[in-house]
Amino acid sequence: MIAITKAQARRFMLLHHGLLGERRYVGQDGIRSFVHHVGALQYDPVDICGKNADIVLCSRVLGYQKSDLSELLYTHRKLIDFFDKNLCIIPTEYFQTFLHEKLSGGYAEYYAQKGGEAVAKIKPLIYELIKQRGHVSSREIDVKDSLVWDWGISTSVARAALESMYFGGELIIHHKKGTVKSYALTEDHIPSEILNAPLPYKTNAERDIWHIYRRIRALGMLWNKASDAWLGLRIKAAGRAAVFVDLLKSDKIVEISVDGIKEPLYVAVEDMETLEAAMRMDEYEPRTEFIAPLDSFMWDRKLIAALFNFEYKWEIYTPQVKRQYGPYTLPILRGESLVGRIDMARKDGAMVINNIWMQDGERLEGEMKRDIDECLGRFCGF
Repeated sequence: MIAITKAQARRFMLLHHGLLGERRYVGQDGIRSFVHHVGALQYDPVDICGKNADIVLCSRVLGYQKSDLSELLYTHRKLIDFFDKNLCIIPTEYFQTFLHEKLSGGYAEYYAQKGGEAVAKIKPLIYELIKQRGHVSSREIDVKDSLVWDWGISTSVARAALESMYFGGELIIHHKKGTVKSYALTEDHIPSEILNAPLPYKTNAERDIWHIYRRIRALGMLWNKASDAWLGLRIKAAGRAAVFVDLLKSDKIVEISVDGIKEPLYVAVEDMETLEAAMRMDEYEPRTEFIAPLDSFMWDRKLIAALFNFEYKWEIYTPQVKRQYGPYTLPILRGESLVGRIDMARKDGAMVINNIWMQDGERLEGEMKRDIDECLGRFCGF
C-alpha cells in the first residue's frame, strides 16, 4: 500500500484527466488520445450551454471545435456513439466488445419485445430506404403509428424501430442534425476486421476484470464501494470485490491509502508514473476550467466530495422547488481546487450568466475574478 496526502490525490486526479498544467491534447488527434485514455466520453443531448461531451473536450483540448468531434464520429468514424456507462462516445475499435456486452445482457431482446409486432413490421421498409438513400431518419419514414417507449413516453413506431435496430447493432448513427439522428447499416460503415474481432476476454470472470479495470482507469483513482462509476456494468458487489482481489494479485492495480479517507483507493499500474509525478509536487501551470456535469472526472461524486471537499449534484432532474442551485450548473476548477459553480445559458445570441456560487472561503474578486473572466471568454468563444 502506498500512502499519500489528499493534496497529492487531488493533483493525481487532475493530472490524469488533463486538467492541470499546459494542455497536452490538441486537435482531432488530441480528442482521440483523450477518449482512448479515459475509455469513454459520456454523451447527453441536453444543450443549455453546450452538450456534455463538448464541454468535457472544451476543458481539455486546445482550440476545441464541435466540428472536430463530429468529423471523428461521422466522417472518419474513429469514434462511435454506443453504450458503456449509459450512452457514450467510445473508440470505434471497441464497438464489437460493447455490442457483445449489450447483446449478452438481453438489451436487443428487451427492445424487440417492447416494440413488438409494430416494430418488426416496418423493419423491411427501413432496410429498403437505407438501401436507396444510404441512411434514414424517423422523419423520412412514412409511418404515423406510435407506441409507448422509454420513460413511458409515446413515440413514433419509426423512431422506436430505428432505436431498436441500433440497440441490437444492426444500425449505427450515420450523422446527426440537431437532435435528429440518421441511421445507416453497421456493416456498411464499420470495417469487417472490427466487427469480426475477437473479444478481449474469454470467460465471464475475464470480462468482469476487463470492464472494472477500464472504469478504474476512466477515473484514475477509485474505491471498491457503491458508486455511479459502475453504472452500465452487470457486476454485483461480491463479483466486483473478487475482481479487485484478482487485479491486486496480478499486479494490475496498486492499493492507495489517502490521508483522512478510511477506504483504500486503487490506481492502475499503467498510471503509476502520473501518481509519482503528483507525489513529487512539481510546479504545474494552474488553469481555470468549467467541468461538465457528466465528466468522467465527476463520475464518483462521493469521491470528489472526499478529495476536494466539494458536494455536487446534477439537478436537471430535480424539481425546481427542491433545487439548491440550478438545473445545469458547472463546477469551476481553479488550479487544484473546485472553487464554485456557475449556471449559464445561451439566449438570443448571448451567454447569460444566471448565477455564480463560490465555495466557503472563496471570493469572486482579484485574481479569482480575472481567472474566471478569462475562462468565460474562452468558453463563450467555444
